[in-house]
Amino acid sequence: MTSREMSLKQRLAQPEILIAPGAYDSLIARLVEISGFEAVYMSGAGVSYSTFGAPDVGITTATQMIERLEAMADSTSLPIIADADTGYGNAINVRQTVKKYERVGAAAIQIEDQNFPKRCGHLSGKELVPVEEMVGKIKAAVDARISDEFLIIARTDARAVHGLGAAIEFGQMYIEAGADVLFVESPTSEDELQAVADAFPNAPLMANMVEGGKTPLVSAPDLQGMGYSLVIFPNSVTRHFVHTGLAFLQSLREHGTTAPQLDNMVDFRDLNDMLGIEQFRELERAYLPPKEETMTS
Repeated sequence: MTSREMSLKQRLAQPEILIAPGAYDSLIARLVEISGFEAVYMSGAGVSYSTFGAPDVGITTATQMIERLEAMADSTSLPIIADADTGYGNAINVRQTVKKYERVGAAAIQIEDQNFPKRCGHLSGKELVPVEEMVGKIKAAVDARISDEFLIIARTDARAVHGLGAAIEFGQMYIEAGADVLFVESPTSEDELQAVADAFPNAPLMANMVEGGKTPLVSAPDLQGMGYSLVIFPNSVTRHFVHTGLAFLQSLREHGTTAPQLDNMVDFRDLNDMLGIEQFRELERAYLPPKEETMTS
């Protein structure tokens, strides 16, 4: 069985770490798949950036995330690891969120222990719900899923609020509650990343690489060596797009033409070929009536 034929659960059981680039829409998800990756991460921050032009401060709704997830699931065959912020309410709300995420095509759901409205894990000012409440959310998520192949990822933001020791303590409680994968957000050094891995030698661990965030950038092989099973790069593509997009727009404003930027662009024909225009043409030939030729005098 190849890695592409495995479920996400089976893939995370393999010794090689899984790299999941982030995406906020179907186009980026397709690019992730075309580039040869084995999974994609649907970023809540990315959806906030792309929907509202706003930072990740808890303004996206469950409905917006589910609609985006469904569109992404229709566009890629990759397993989607889907951010669900706080689960959008209490444990009862989490049950509904899990059911909907699983139904529209996610392979895993990520739920965090922040209070609503949440903030990006690399922003200051976070508040947590009581640990007992988060334990109840995880239990509700586990009970609500239909398939055991649908994974529950528990994220704790306790490192920034209470310190690393509390984050490890909370993480242990979340694993005991039934979480399949543990995500300790925002370790501030490689030593802290290693301490988390050492505390959970038998649990699949997820690391989060945020350029300019609180956690140092560590390569996937090095994270694998520490003991991590999964690493996400949730908005790396987004930050690259913003950087190159601003340069492109400044050039267009200066020159009044895109000609100086053609070597940095995928042209119209290549983009359509990349996204499978010929497959749509084959469907048209199979299902649509032939077009009549227009008579000319």
